[in-house]
Amino acid sequence: MNASMLILSRQDGFVDRIFHQPESFKNICHIQNVFTVFKMWYFCIMNTWPVTIRFQDLSELDTVAASLLKLGENVPVWLFDGPMGVGKTTLIKKLCELLGVKSMVQSPTFSIVNEYITKDKKVIYHFDFYRIRSEVEALDIGIEEYFDSGGFCFVEWPEKIESLWPYPHLLIKLNSDETGERVLEISEVKN
Repeated sequence: MNASMLILSRQDGFVDRIFHQPESFKNICHIQNVFTVFKMWYFCIMNTWPVTIRFQDLSELDTVAASLLKLGENVPVWLFDGPMGVGKTTLIKKLCELLGVKSMVQSPTFSIVNEYITKDKKVIYHFDFYRIRSEVEALDIGIEEYFDSGGFCFVEWPEKIESLWPYPHLLIKLNSDETGERVLEISEVKN
């Protein structure tokens, strides 16, 4: 696969079939502008879930984050599921940058939640539940009020608070393969 190529697909759709057919895939690889691929994909399948985004290089993160923001623009709670070191915090940093956060974005591993203000004075909440021992700790910090705020809530280690997940939410599963390619599987979960 071309290292500067972003692949978007869905499990039952047109783009997925292109991805799995090498002769068709070669035709897509000639498109140099990754955003062009995204626009083509978006207009072909218009918010059909689940969606898969594949990328190889950190230089593609701007496009990946912009694609995610377009997909999840109407869903305030985003759950980032993936193993340690896969890039959850790095992706959230880029999302915050594109949303206009000027302050330093870092994982709230010890504070559990960080609050960021965008240049438009909107609030973004960033959670890291890796260190909590029970869902009661999340309730104690007022997680439900954060989720109901209407602001973006980016949640790392959401499996620690699974029974507290609000609906709808965007579930983003991050993984990497043996070549270092990142694979994001995105679903809007409505209930």
